[in-house]
Amino acid sequence: MSNTEKEHKNIPEHVAVIMDGNGRWAKERGQDRVYGHHAGVLSVREVVNTAGAIGVKYLTLYAFSTENWNRPKAEVDALMELLVATIRKEVDELHKNNVRVHVIGDFDALPPVCQKEMQEAMDMTAANTGLNLILALSYSAKWEILRATRQIAEAVKNGSLSADEITDEVFHSHLCTSRFPDPELMIRTSGETRISNFLLYQLAYAELYFTPTLWPDFGKDQFLAAISDYQNRERRFGMTSEQIQPSK
Repeated sequence: MSNTEKEHKNIPEHVAVIMDGNGRWAKERGQDRVYGHHAGVLSVREVVNTAGAIGVKYLTLYAFSTENWNRPKAEVDALMELLVATIRKEVDELHKNNVRVHVIGDFDALPPVCQKEMQEAMDMTAANTGLNLILALSYSAKWEILRATRQIAEAVKNGSLSADEITDEVFHSHLCTSRFPDPELMIRTSGETRISNFLLYQLAYAELYFTPTLWPDFGKDQFLAAISDYQNRERRFGMTSEQIQPSK
């Protein structure tokens, strides 16, 4: 297969990204962590544009975890202000590019102004049919799994569901991501090689790609390198190579 053919084949439908390294990037430049978060917004814009251009249908960005609420108040406040400012600045361009915005996580935990801006962005882009941009805000996989378990337990308790009716499909329907396919590729920047409470249920068979590049330095070329790496992998889902390869 030529490079040109490869570029247009086997594009993952759903890519998830842990955007890590903003603080270290800023520290290397003698700046505070918030400076790095501002620089990271430019990487978000470039990755969103690149993902849409190559045919990725769903892009989930881990923007703010439930654990991030434990960071210093000044940093949390600055992150919330940056989130609001970024959505206000970018939503028109996202809408113009046919991008649909979604949010997963504990939406009610966000400050009211953030809820308002995010809801307006989701409403504005609701009819768009291009890239689905999924922002994980006040999100953690443990929180999500516990929430789903409680909902299912309540359904069993009130008699609307029996225990033997609980299947993978039923459980998935109670997750924040019930409207989306599971990611085929998860990217983490900054050199850390852990999942950090991100989409634990959904990443069961995802390909994992770790890069030492800090998030503010991660752009089009780095994203395409991750896609190329994915294209060279064989996804077997517990089977053998012979089972998934067509016989000749």
